[in-house]
Amino acid sequence: MEHHGNCHCGAVKLRLPSTPETGISCNCSLCRRHGGPWAYYEFGTVQIDDPQSVLRAYVWGDRTLRTMHCSVCASVTHWEPIDGQLGARHGVNLSNFDPALLASVRVRRFDGADTWTFIDE
Repeated sequence: MEHHGNCHCGAVKLRLPSTPETGISCNCSLCRRHGGPWAYYEFGTVQIDDPQSVLRAYVWGDRTLRTMHCSVCASVTHWEPIDGQLGARHGVNLSNFDPALLASVRVRRFDGADTWTFIDE
């Protein structure tokens, strides 16, 4: 089942290819500021429409990922690998979708700030 979402102003549209099995709530320095939770898909399987070219990237740390946000409304939409290799992991912010989707997904807590382990089990 596909799911359609968008940034707050609607300039960026997102389409998930399927319902995620889980979402991840991370407490790393970036995720705790941007929110989430994140759902992960194979890079290239999530459709991202940006017809007005409003998406902007933020890159930090080991410079392997870019976190994307709408330059109009500042909604963080997703993160993607900088090298753009198909099949790599791709994170999508579930907060940009119908709240019913988020309510239907188990959200796991991940300690990205310290131990790099799940802290909900």
